[in-house]
This record gives sequence, structure tokens and C-alpha cells, in this order.
Amino acid sequence: MSKLKVMSAQNSEAGSVELPQQFSEPVRQDLIMRAVLAIQAANRQPYGGYGDAGMRHSTKLSRRRRDYKTSYGYGISRVPRKIMNRRGRRMGWVGALSPGTVGGRRAHPPKPYADWSQKVNTLENRKAIRCALSATVDAQLVAARGHKIPKVFPFIIDDAFESMQKTADLEAALVKIGFADELVRAGVTRIRAGRGKTRGRKHKSPTSILFVVSKDATPLVKAASNLSGTDVIAVHRVNALLLAPGTHAGRLTLYTKGAIERLAKEGLFLQSHKGASGEKKVAVKAAPAEKKAAAPKSAKPAVKKAPAKKN
Repeated sequence: MSKLKVMSAQNSEAGSVELPQQFSEPVRQDLIMRAVLAIQAANRQPYGGYGDAGMRHSTKLSRRRRDYKTSYGYGISRVPRKIMNRRGRRMGWVGALSPGTVGGRRAHPPKPYADWSQKVNTLENRKAIRCALSATVDAQLVAARGHKIPKVFPFIIDDAFESMQKTADLEAALVKIGFADELVRAGVTRIRAGRGKTRGRKHKSPTSILFVVSKDATPLVKAASNLSGTDVIAVHRVNALLLAPGTHAGRLTLYTKGAIERLAKEGLFLQSHKGASGEKKVAVKAAPAEKKAAAPKSAKPAVKKAPAKKN
């Protein structure tokens, strides 16, 4: 295992830490892509039209001659029709209900009950996370993803970052340790192409630094919330989507010393790890216990009934 320097907020070396075995996994893009797409599929919002759309009409007609409300013998097609007016037995109608008519239903509409989620094996998902973790400490992969990194990258940051409460303090610390160009890159937004502009998603901003901390609800969450493109996550909640947005491995990730120590101590995301956080626990219903065979009842002697007396 390799050792990485621990950098303080003043850009001074504050020791070193050995990377745990989770960072020694070879990077496999296919596994990372599979895990990321599964998370994106699970986050899809169900959509679809109203179930009775286009079907709220009475279009019942007869197809027999001389029947009342029949379309037989009028030289018209057998399309379902709704009656707008009538005069005696003569109807004024328009086509309705069928997909080929104005205001009719759709032939194959999107179903709101469709399940878009995908399943990924637990061990396969852990391996994908380990692959993504390894990519975050590879300077070439991080730079190839477009991030602006200092020459001494990769390194670990001091636990003092977790207690920062102000965005100005965090931004000043990041500038000192060499991420000034990255902050500028993350602040440049562009207008989205396509219909998303009219649906409340006009601008797109680059994905920037991911802070991996040792526990939930640290003050750093609030401090980093006003920095464009940054995220803060506890180490036990890391997933493939955060480490490799858009299925592209090598996101610029800064781990605190406490996060690395917890990763090594608890063995998170290893094949032998039990009950990793974020993994769904499937309740297995126990098979019903087999009923014991009842002991055979002792056979009772047959009793012969006396014949009924005749009067």
C-alpha cells in the first residue's frame, strides 16, 4: 500500500497516512458504469398520462341492421363514435376513443407504474465502488476528467476541514493547497442544450470537488454548500455515482484523515464486509416449519349395531 501526505489548511504537511486495501483495486470502467446506471435508473421519477385519458366517452354503437343507434348501412367505417346530436333515428356523431381519432387515447402511452430500477449484485457493487475509489487517487485519471489539480496531488486533508463552518474559510484553504484554478473552472456555467432550458434547468455547472468525511452532519456540509459543483458525503455513504458522475471515473476527491482511518478500521466495501451502509437488506422469509406427523390413533374395535326391531 502507498502512503499519502496529510495536508493542513495552511498548506503544510501534517503527517502521512497509509491507504487501505480498498484503493488497490484495478480500475474497471465496465463495473463502474453498471453501478452508476443502476443508481440513475433507481432515481428516475415515474411518469405517464391519466389512465382514463381519451376513454371518457360513451361510444357504444350497434353493428346490426335496423337496430337503434346502428352504424350499419350508412357507408361509414366501424370506428367508435360518440353521438353529438340526433334527429329521430339519424345520429350526428364524431369518431372518438380509438387512437386514430381526434381526442382519442394513445396507442401505447408511458405507464406510470413502470419499474425502471435495475438490480446489481451486492459484491459487484462493492467492487465497483473500490474501482471508483482507486480512480480518485490516480492523478492522470483525475486530470483526464478535466479537473485542475496541483502538482503534489493526490494527498489527504487534515480533519480540521470537517469543522469549518464558513464558505470563505473553506475557499481560502482550498486556494492555499492549490485548487484555485479548480474553483474558477467550477464557477463557469453554460446554458443547457435542449428543452431543459424551459423546464427550470437552464444552466449547467461543472462537477467539482467531493469531500469525503468521517461522519454525517459535519459543519463542512454547510460551508461547502455555497461552492459550485462540490459535494460532502460521509465515507460509509459513498457510492459509485458520487465517485464517478456520468460513469466517468476519476472525480477530484479529497478525503479527510478520519475518513481514511474509518475506511480501514471498518473494512467498508470489502468483499468480506457485513452490512455495508447504503446496501439494502433483503428480508428473507423463513420457510414454514414442517408439521410433525401425528401419532396414529389406536384403532377402536368395530361395534356391531343390533338390527332394528320391526313392529
